[in-house]
Formats: sequence, structure tokens, C-alpha cells
Amino acid sequence: MRAPATALGLGLLVAHARELPCSRGYAIDAHVREFLTTRRAKVQPEQVSLPGGSNRRVPGLRRNEVAMLAGVSVEYYAKLERGNLAGASDAVLAAIADALLLDDAERAHLFDLARTANASPIRKRRQAPKPMRETMQWTVDGYTAGPAFVRNCRMDVLAENALFRGLYWEMYQSPERPVNLARFTFLRPELAASMYPSWETSADINVAILRTEAGRNPGDKALQDLIGELSTLSDEFRTRWGAHNVRHHANGVKQFHHPIVGDLDMRYEAMEPMNEPGLNVLMYAAEPGSVTEDRLQILASWVATHEHPTDGRATTEPTAERNTDTGHQRR
Repeated sequence: MRAPATALGLGLLVAHARELPCSRGYAIDAHVREFLTTRRAKVQPEQVSLPGGSNRRVPGLRRNEVAMLAGVSVEYYAKLERGNLAGASDAVLAAIADALLLDDAERAHLFDLARTANASPIRKRRQAPKPMRETMQWTVDGYTAGPAFVRNCRMDVLAENALFRGLYWEMYQSPERPVNLARFTFLRPELAASMYPSWETSADINVAILRTEAGRNPGDKALQDLIGELSTLSDEFRTRWGAHNVRHHANGVKQFHHPIVGDLDMRYEAMEPMNEPGLNVLMYAAEPGSVTEDRLQILASWVATHEHPTDGRATTEPTAERNTDTGHQRR
């Protein structure tokens, strides 16, 4: 259940909303400044063949070193780092990205910020979000090898299969719809930590995804409201938000702990449907022949007998862990 907002909490939320990096005003300049300064602090001189030493007063590179590496004047780079990306060419942005050793997600984020900085101040008519095609629900329903779901840029789960509901069984017992993975992680941290063996990593990923989406969608008020809510109600979120880390969540490995079937070690692949900007389809799978594959089959049977046929809520509560074997291959 989401924590209720007190009058003080609402006041903090409003104050924080004025400072959101995805709102124009604080808008883009402070966001650019903080992103570039945090990236510069991460690069050690030795990484770019510059002399280090113990007499450096700032972490990472100096501004003049970034300017030299990027082939621009110190004054021009200082202007960029103050948050003024207006008029910066793609060639200059690419040179800055190279100098700061930005990864693909960080590079794309810098270009997103520049696109926002150079956008016309004339507001475009906001289009109502399109309803999700029912074929996307059919697609995830038809995937039975593992959990699968569709989310939007705010981490709302818009469609899911039965195995995903079984995996996140406790989250679905709340009446809130759509369920939101970021709220689950930060506003129900004890429950989330019991499910994620590495809660810290999951929390980092959630924030990095939202930070990336804030750069892509600076006018998304619902996204701004979510970030403001989480920043007000969760110290863990607020601290991570200030790190300005971004991420392309394309594929990887994730571990879960489920109260019925035990530990699950899965791989995931994420895809963006064509002509559906902002949506992401993510599918989990177990290594063939692994213990996790067996446990997913058990979970599928368990969900089929315990799930309410209309709304995915429990007909009984999970009570005990039935499988404590933590191996990954069948014996």
C-alpha cells in the first residue's frame, strides 16, 4: 500500500516538483550542469592519459582538461557545464561525450538534454496517450517459458502474463492498478528486499531507468509527479536520483526469491515495440535444464490454482517456502 501523503509531505512534493530536471525552468540548465559535473568527477586522469597526483583539489577531471580533450575552449566548455546547451552541435556533443568516456546510455542522455535545450518554447498540443493494443496482452499471455510484461516509461505495468503475476504475487495483492515497479521498490522496501536478493542493485536500476526516461520525455507530467512523489517519500530514491546515472535496460541477469518456489536465476531480454514510443516489453527465461526452469513450472501450476480468475488477486496467501535448493543445475 502506498504511504499516505501528509500536509508536510505534499508541501515538500510541490517544492521538489519545481526543481524536477524534466520540468522546463529549473529545467534543463540545472539538469545539464549536474549531469556533466557528475560525469566529469567519475573520470580519472589516468583513464585519458593525463597525469594524476595527490594535489588535485577536485575529483576526476578539471574543466580545462575536458575542454582540451574535446577540442573546445575552456570558456565554451564552462558555458556548456553551466547548463547552456543551446546551439551546441552534434559534433561538439560527441566530442564532449568522448572526453567524458560516456557509455551509450549516457551519450544518448546528453543528446536528449540538448534536444530539449534547443526545443521551441512554443508548446505543442499534447496528444492523449494511445490505448495499448490488445495484441500486446495476447503476446505476453502466449509466452509461457517465464514471466513477461509490458511497462511504460513510468514503470507502470500495463500488461503481464500469469507467471509475472505469480512472481510479483505480493505486489498484486494491492488494489492499485496499474502496479508500479518503482513504487514497489521504494515505497514497500522491506517486501521488495525479501524478493530481490540484491535490492540495492534493483533500486539503482529503477532510478537509472526513470532518469533516462526523464531526459527523453521532459514534458511528461505524470513522470514528473512520480519522481516528485518518490523523492519526497523515499530517502533511498532521492539519494540515487542525485547521482544522475542513466541506463539502457536491454538484457541481463536477475535473481529473485519467491516464498513458494525459492530462488530463481533468470535472464531477461527487453524490446521496444515499433511505433509505440515509451513502451518496453521484457521477457524472462531460465537456462534450459536448470533448477530455475523446474521452479518456474511449479510456479505456473501454483498460480493456476491460487489466482482469482478475474483480477489476478490471491484466493489464498502464500504461507511457506517449499523449495530451498539454491543450485542452478539439475542433479
